[in-house]
Amino acid sequence: MTRIKIFSVLFTALLYISCSKDDYKLGSEIDPYLRFNFLVKADNSPLEYPAINGNLVPQSTYENKSVKTLKVPVTLTTRSLKKAVTANFSAETSGVANSFSVNPVNQLSFQGNKLTDTIYVSFDKRWTENQSINLKLETVSDPDIHIGNLNSAYPNNTFKIDLGTIATNYTFPVTQYNVKGEVGETIDFKVNFPNGFFPEEIENANFFKFQNGFEYSLTHDDFGDNRSSVTYHLTLLEDLQNDDARYESKITLINIPNYTATGNTNLTIAKPIKSPRDIQANPASKFTDSTNAFYLTYGEHWFNNNGNCTWQTFNALTYPVVVTKDDPNAILYSDKGTTNPNDDIYHDAFKIGFNVSSGTNTVNSFGLKRWFSNESNSAAISPGFNITSALEFFPANGNNKTEGTVLVIPQDITIGSSATNTHVIAISGEGTYKEISTGLYEISFELKLTNDKLFGGTVSTQYRMYNNKTYPKPTALSISCPKEVSL
Repeated sequence: MTRIKIFSVLFTALLYISCSKDDYKLGSEIDPYLRFNFLVKADNSPLEYPAINGNLVPQSTYENKSVKTLKVPVTLTTRSLKKAVTANFSAETSGVANSFSVNPVNQLSFQGNKLTDTIYVSFDKRWTENQSINLKLETVSDPDIHIGNLNSAYPNNTFKIDLGTIATNYTFPVTQYNVKGEVGETIDFKVNFPNGFFPEEIENANFFKFQNGFEYSLTHDDFGDNRSSVTYHLTLLEDLQNDDARYESKITLINIPNYTATGNTNLTIAKPIKSPRDIQANPASKFTDSTNAFYLTYGEHWFNNNGNCTWQTFNALTYPVVVTKDDPNAILYSDKGTTNPNDDIYHDAFKIGFNVSSGTNTVNSFGLKRWFSNESNSAAISPGFNITSALEFFPANGNNKTEGTVLVIPQDITIGSSATNTHVIAISGEGTYKEISTGLYEISFELKLTNDKLFGGTVSTQYRMYNNKTYPKPTALSISCPKEVSL
């Protein structure tokens, strides 16, 4: 073990109930004590301070597989402090001494009710397996403060970080952007690194493949301290002003040494065909309700059920597409009750999408989960189940408020059964929408899915979607239907 150095740290914390079994008294009734307070959630990710969860027990070890900075909180249990308290801790490693760094490196001062401080462990180089970092609380400036829990079974005066197998990967959080088509126009997009990255490994790496339909330049921000994502800036170098043509470029993430493309691996930059439309028709508003976080649209698709083609139901959480004020399809949704235009919220008058309200699960956009067996419902593996910009409406004559045509926005989605078994599927389709009774709207369209391995090319079927759970059952069709495929 190589002794790195002893860092002097000043700690404080808020009133805290120890998870030790015999530490049941609070405040002045127990002796103050200092210990590591590293909590882990059910998915094995750290619960970062100041978040708290009284049901979690502080850990003495943690297997770290991420290269993002690890935050290790240390808590002083007492009612309050009348003066600053300092504590010293040491950091030892079984590996290369300069492969990580620990902050703070200087003395900090905490007092009063600030009773928690955090040790930041940053990883500067890729490690080999079976290395570890050991943190230990050594001394404290106040002799009345005990180092470690008062209960000897779980002292938490040391904390061991086992360095596990690094899994560095990247993905696109958004799969499609539209541009106006003006020279100099810039859009920003991110590449996410869920487990972080080493800047020197990707600074000059070529992890993009390009299929370009127009000219543009590509730059990225400095990496800085952010190890979770990299922001890129795409700037148009030519005018795309033929309104009757669709312009499209694709950027695809590819695997490079030590980094694997996962989840959404395709990004499409497009200038769609321009169609004159009156935003006051606002057909998207008929299928969304931003005041209800659990608003659903309801659908049926013509699909195989035990060898027979039938209409089968599905539903999905449905949301508007939020845009900026200068978007040609922007319609004001809310001014938040203020005269300040900077906090106004705009929606796309002609687009809707499907997504979860929060978390890392997925919804059932277009009932796609019925198309596959053994699919993963995790957004990290099957992000294609959440289609945030899915349908686009074109009112009849550009301004009709009750009917028109609808387009399944062409895009690539990713569905998989595991991180190592994912499939990129192109979706497209078109149809109509109409108010079929007062306040009840029906969307009728064909959805096409294309993937050579899964479907041998392109397959399609008919869909009906409604803005209310009470609707007339569609009439049976006399056409064939797709069946479930195994991923």
